[in-house]
Amino acid sequence: MNLPFLKWPGGKRWFVSKHLDFFPKSFGTYIEAFAGSASVFFALQPERAILCDKNEELIATYRAIKSRVNKVKDALEHHARNHSSDYYYEVRASNPSDIVSRAARLIYLNRTCFNGIYRVNMNGQFNVPKGTKDSVLLATDNFSVVSAALRNAKLVTGDFTLAIDEAASGDLVFADPPYTVKHNHNGFVKYNETIFSWDDQVRLADTLYAAMMRGAHIVGTNANHPSVRSLYAERGFELTTVSRFSAISGSGNSRGQYEELVVRSPNSQR
Repeated sequence: MNLPFLKWPGGKRWFVSKHLDFFPKSFGTYIEAFAGSASVFFALQPERAILCDKNEELIATYRAIKSRVNKVKDALEHHARNHSSDYYYEVRASNPSDIVSRAARLIYLNRTCFNGIYRVNMNGQFNVPKGTKDSVLLATDNFSVVSAALRNAKLVTGDFTLAIDEAASGDLVFADPPYTVKHNHNGFVKYNETIFSWDDQVRLADTLYAAMMRGAHIVGTNANHPSVRSLYAERGFELTTVSRFSAISGSGNSRGQYEELVVRSPNSQR
């Protein structure tokens, strides 16, 4: 199994390390509707895939590694040689236009910013401060293997429907949206409501239901909240609860065990 090279809030490294048995043994095209760090994609190593995300910088990074991996490695090595506090903020303020520089910038900032958080301001500018980690190049890096894994993947920027609507009978859809829930006003939900509303949650459930009706295998993760459980139970999905450790938090006392909901179509359990 190849580790993803990005740290992403809500990433599923923990999930694939414990729960790969939730996925069917065989399937057609693998479709990931909220790619993020693509932990499940890298764990399953599908022969054909569609990776989708609304984050244009993220998808541009995957495209650069797919087609120009050596150039990305060279650019990342340049960041490693020049890394310092001042240099971090210079790179953060930059806005490169070519795909290689954009990819190297995202990876560099992801590895040296506070807690690996991806956050932008109202103008779409990355605004996370420098963190305590200074390792730009990691011993686990194998960008050539990542590039090979992406070779047969279609990379899509935009709404999750662009990917899920392509699912046909026998394909596998994995959906891991931001965990916005109904009638829940904690800070995490308040933050995510700006990028994924409850209406989006309903649209997602309907889109996954339509794909299930076309014969696709569906596996999803979401907040273990009554509103979300009802949303999927009434559409005929099977529900399972799992526990995870969350380390994405601004304060240590808010980190701990959280329950998550696993949503599956009945035909995925084979």
